[in-house]
Amino acid sequence: MAPTNQAAWLDKAGSPLDVRDAPMPYPGPGEIVVKNAAIAINPLDTHMQDAGVFVQQWPAILGCDIAGEVYEVGEGVTRFKKSDRVTGHAINLTTGRPQDGAYALYTVVPADKAAILPDSISFTDGAVLPMALEAAVCALSVSVPGEALPGVPTPALGLPYPSLDENKPAGKALVVYGGSSSAGSMTTQLASAAGIHVIAIAGKHNFDFAKLAGAATVIDHKDPEVVSKAIATVRESGLDFVGIFDAISTPPTYAHDLEILEKLGGGHLAAVHPPPATGVPENVNAGMIFAVNDAATPVWRDYVTPALETGKLQCLPKPLVVGKGLGSIQGALVKMREGVSAAKLVVEL
Repeated sequence: MAPTNQAAWLDKAGSPLDVRDAPMPYPGPGEIVVKNAAIAINPLDTHMQDAGVFVQQWPAILGCDIAGEVYEVGEGVTRFKKSDRVTGHAINLTTGRPQDGAYALYTVVPADKAAILPDSISFTDGAVLPMALEAAVCALSVSVPGEALPGVPTPALGLPYPSLDENKPAGKALVVYGGSSSAGSMTTQLASAAGIHVIAIAGKHNFDFAKLAGAATVIDHKDPEVVSKAIATVRESGLDFVGIFDAISTPPTYAHDLEILEKLGGGHLAAVHPPPATGVPENVNAGMIFAVNDAATPVWRDYVTPALETGKLQCLPKPLVVGKGLGSIQGALVKMREGVSAAKLVVEL
């Protein structure tokens, strides 16, 4: 009997998701169809639901993070076969196609944005990786700036890719603001795996977590001396200061970012929201990451699976399972709006 698909549809901005039938997707060239076992929730999903940002056609299927089994492979795909266990990044954000959304039983994923998930790692753990991984690559390794939104450039730090070899010091220091967030901890992991010295800013209760992700030093974000301590720590490292990845990107963190950058002689500011429109020093290159980029292909293809197998790449932050089935996604989005710390919300299917 042929399988049938269902999805949690968004019919218009500001409305709750509606679980109902969906067309069974099929893979085009270079694509795979994944039978989803677990999906993760991102803050972006709440913005898309609330305001319809990035939605290109209605009704829409949202969601970016999946883990499951390959159901079908498209023309030209050689890295995957039916029944392979995979983690993958669904890119409805750029295509707008409903079949590319994660909030469904079956989802189309580009083969270049998926990797084999080792048997030792559960689908629930594997679902936390995809969007954070691609966001981290976009924050660190894009070398030519593009455009995240009209008039808002993407950052271009041009840092090396993570390596499977023993970390060789790159002689560079990076501040990660929000080191216990999903994007912050993944950026810390990939940066440290590229030999970059990471100084994280996080809540005091998340210091151990930020260090687990690879931070060399962690500074309390509530410390009234957070700016001066970050500056002193960078200077004490004696390394070339690259800049700041701000995984929080609010007016208070931007104020700290710009003060740190100005006093350290400038550098890059990579943010997850549009950076400040005014008050940015001339020697600061500020941009907003857009977490879909072909720059991530080598990481998906060559790094993710062996790094997971050896423990070099960890499924962080740990999943917090908030329900089972497509009907649980709306509640997960509500919980996301309430705030999550050092965890990633996951719905099992």
